[in-house]
Amino acid sequence: MSDKVTNELIYETLKRMQETLALHTQYHLETKERLGFIEQQYASISRRIDRIDERLERVERRLELVEV
Repeated sequence: MSDKVTNELIYETLKRMQETLALHTQYHLETKERLGFIEQQYASISRRIDRIDERLERVERRLELVEV
């Protein structure tokens, strides 16, 4: 076998590299999108917990369970 590098071999190698890069780019974009959804969900849960905490404090004050 010859170890000669041909333009065709270079072309095929670059083509495969480009396909692999495209797959990685797509995976990266999907991952970023999913992370954005997780961040939105976290923010929503955080707001709900803050509201629950405020309500609990109000209940404790009304029942005089805490000093003002």
